[in-house]
Amino acid sequence: MIRPIKIEDKKDWEKLYRGYADFYKVEMNDGILTTVWNWLFDQKHEVCGLVYEENSKVIALAHYRKMPSPLRGKYIGFLDDLFVDPEHRGKKIGKKILSELKDISEKNKWGLIRWITRNDNSRAKNLYDKVSEKTTWDTYELK
Repeated sequence: MIRPIKIEDKKDWEKLYRGYADFYKVEMNDGILTTVWNWLFDQKHEVCGLVYEENSKVIALAHYRKMPSPLRGKYIGFLDDLFVDPEHRGKKIGKKILSELKDISEKNKWGLIRWITRNDNSRAKNLYDKVSEKTTWDTYELK
């Protein structure tokens, strides 16, 4: 079942989010976890959360938000994070979450959901290539 994240999901969410950070080799700490968790429940913050629940346990998460697209003169959706517990991969959970995000995009009249992934994330890219269109844009970071 896909649903919005709830306060009682914190323990499962934290385990998943730590796993997500480990996968991408990004440092995770209690401060980051607290910040993101608070964003998810702050009505004024743009980050929203979905989870996939199976047998009363959260086994996947997605964080998304609206994002302005000046060239379009409107908002689009942006998927920041998508992670499925490795023990539950292969069940098309990622595909179901992306389908839910498409519905959210249509409901909000965003027109599209955009995201990035690491170029060596072949398992995720295999799914993304089936359900979406790869863009021709390169991503840069100015630090």
